[in-house]
Amino acid sequence: MRQHVRSLLLSALASLAISGCTERTQGTARAPAPRAASAATLSGLERAVTVTSDGLGIPTIRAASRLDALRALGFVTARDRLFQMDLLRRSSGGRLAEILGRDLLEADTRQRLHGVPQAAAAILARLPQDQRAALDAYAEGVNAHLRSAEPLPLEIQKLGYRPESWRPEDSLLIVLSMFQTLGGSEEEERTRTVLTRTLPPSVVAFLLADTDPYTKALLGAQAAAPPPLPAGELRALVAQAARAAGDDRAQGRSAGVLSPSAGEAPVGSNGWAVAGPRTRDGRAILANDMHLELGVPNVWYRAELRHDGGEVAGLVLPGVPMVVVGTNRHVAWGLTSLDGDLLDLVELEIHPERPDEYRTPSGWRRFDVAQEIIRVRGEPDVAVTVRRTIWGPVASRPLLGRPVALRWAALDPEAIDLGLIAMERVRSVDEAVRVMNLAHGPACNVLLADRRGRVAWTVTGPLPRRRGFDGAVSRSWADGRAGWDGYLPPAALPRVVDPPSGLVVNANQRMPLGAGAPALGRDHANGYRAYRITERLRAARPATEADLFQLQLDTRAGFFDFYRDLALRVLVGEAASRRPALAEARRAVEAWDGRADVSSVGLALIARFRRVLADEVFAAWLGASRAAEPTLELSLADIDTPLQRALSERPPGVAPAPAGGWDAFLLGAMERAVAEVNQQHGERPLDQLEWGAVSQVRIAHPLGAIPELGALLNMAPEPLAGCGFCVRLAAGSLGASERLVVSPGHESDGILHMPTGQSGDPRSPHYRDQQRAWVDGRPLPLLAGPAVRTLALTPERTGSRPPREPDEPKADAPRADESTNR
Repeated sequence: MRQHVRSLLLSALASLAISGCTERTQGTARAPAPRAASAATLSGLERAVTVTSDGLGIPTIRAASRLDALRALGFVTARDRLFQMDLLRRSSGGRLAEILGRDLLEADTRQRLHGVPQAAAAILARLPQDQRAALDAYAEGVNAHLRSAEPLPLEIQKLGYRPESWRPEDSLLIVLSMFQTLGGSEEEERTRTVLTRTLPPSVVAFLLADTDPYTKALLGAQAAAPPPLPAGELRALVAQAARAAGDDRAQGRSAGVLSPSAGEAPVGSNGWAVAGPRTRDGRAILANDMHLELGVPNVWYRAELRHDGGEVAGLVLPGVPMVVVGTNRHVAWGLTSLDGDLLDLVELEIHPERPDEYRTPSGWRRFDVAQEIIRVRGEPDVAVTVRRTIWGPVASRPLLGRPVALRWAALDPEAIDLGLIAMERVRSVDEAVRVMNLAHGPACNVLLADRRGRVAWTVTGPLPRRRGFDGAVSRSWADGRAGWDGYLPPAALPRVVDPPSGLVVNANQRMPLGAGAPALGRDHANGYRAYRITERLRAARPATEADLFQLQLDTRAGFFDFYRDLALRVLVGEAASRRPALAEARRAVEAWDGRADVSSVGLALIARFRRVLADEVFAAWLGASRAAEPTLELSLADIDTPLQRALSERPPGVAPAPAGGWDAFLLGAMERAVAEVNQQHGERPLDQLEWGAVSQVRIAHPLGAIPELGALLNMAPEPLAGCGFCVRLAAGSLGASERLVVSPGHESDGILHMPTGQSGDPRSPHYRDQQRAWVDGRPLPLLAGPAVRTLALTPERTGSRPPREPDEPKADAPRADESTNR
């Protein structure tokens, strides 16, 4: 959903440019960056705080207390990232249309229907006092900057509004937005439900089996035996699809059924930790690179905090007062997406005569109905009707013709907190495991290392304890037999501490949980990245920080070996030699070096061959499912395991080919792949087409779609090594949002780099000064370098703050000279 909102932002901002907003900022965009203040007063500050910034603009905050450090963090983050912070809280709270117009109304409506703003307020009311105090302190720092912010950021000037004061619940809105990024989608459950109700059980088991070959190798004896390939049932589906395809062609309908993201690079991460016996001097080393949608500015903000409670260095999510991943000199921690199942779609049984009632375990009940008012720039306000049930809000779309309610942990105020803040004080992996198991943020795998050379893996997040069902598909909860009984207690969460191998590795694959352990999630990523990481770590002894950083840049693309070998087996004989396109294809496939380097040739064709095969095979297998739910793009995390089974076993009639069987189908698929690659890159022969022509990183600013500002705001597109299945994950605008390597107690040897830069101001020297190192794969130090700028923050004296003028416009009101543009 976050990527969808981002595309809407780009469209909306381009429309605003056309409407005449650009002229107001062209001069400002060319002006030099405003000089940073060297001193400021800060309301609520208890003692003076010093903030030094190094040559990359990375702040080191020195304070007497943690709360003062968080006040300073709020101040400097707002100084560098104010527009990003405001956009994040608006996106999560359903308030983008206020400043961006009707194009964002759909996104705002979804957030309001889900009740995200109300959830943030309810979560705030239940937080422990120390977490609430942290939010209050951070908000004080942000607001101190807001009161002194002149001029406002370029983007805010362009849009002609003034940001409201920062509230503690705004930070929680940003936390909830990360829930949606990492596991708030309902599409996977919709897909599983549609498949289960439209296909034979044997086909469903075959398609949804969590047994890809790489994960199976990692799990060993714990891996379940794969289900048999249901050749007869698939043959019947292919025949049915062939008959339907004739009708589709006659009526001009598309036969595609898979979502474009099905089976492709996930929003996830790599993380691993190496224990002391595997390093040169007994230190444990942690490595973590989190894969997210890349944008300008980067999703993370680098910071170091030093106060009476200790020291912490790492990455902050702008708007949230804590280091999300990093080190406190005793323990280092990293995160990867768990793909946890935190959401259920509850099928609603509507009263046959009273449509405003639904059945519950205690009888019929009316929907709770409320009106949400959404302000729209330049247009009248829009009223949205929200219906809620005892389980959660009614989803905006029915499922197979029936309404469903959203039961989602992120909307449960009893399930969410900021427990991760406590990581700054832990002193061992044992303490860290306890903190992470108690914390209820987005569901993640946790990788840990401590200064005694120990490593561990566990999980964090509110994981539902289900009753009467496993959560795989939607069903009714009206009879009371199905539902949630709270959340798994910390003692029930899995953990591995001090493994005999000295390694813990997660790259979003399914982890070994042990007999009887509750399932944590599904739709896990293919295990290739984890397999490759484990393979290289076993061979790396002794390991160093430099070794682990180089592993983060690994471009071996063994995931595609199957499709290369398949192509070479079929591109033989007269059928291939008589067709020039296929002869050229064979030369390209033979030329591939097995990697996804910028200079690698052949991979572009192999990757396209895979996608053509998947689209055509699944169109034949899933036609009945698409017919039952025509608007649904089927979202399958793993398309390759069933696809490769069919391509390897090749049962008759399972290939979607009218005649000629599997060989004819494969040759036809290769011809289509060649045609598609030539259409996009036709100026180069296939055996000379380098991967860098296909793998281009494009990191855009939300206003970067405006022609006059694109060159100023966006990072320049350029070739990038890696692929959607490589350890060095690169897939368009999806990639490593940071790369961290650190040993607790040896932070001076640590590495941390990220795309773009610290500042969100395009006039700042720190807007893009880390980009080159990220693209080239060069390490940057984890710790800030020598100070080049100092900011002194002092407590605001009582009565020193000037009163607000009576005629001062309220926050978010349009300026007088821009009211006609609203």
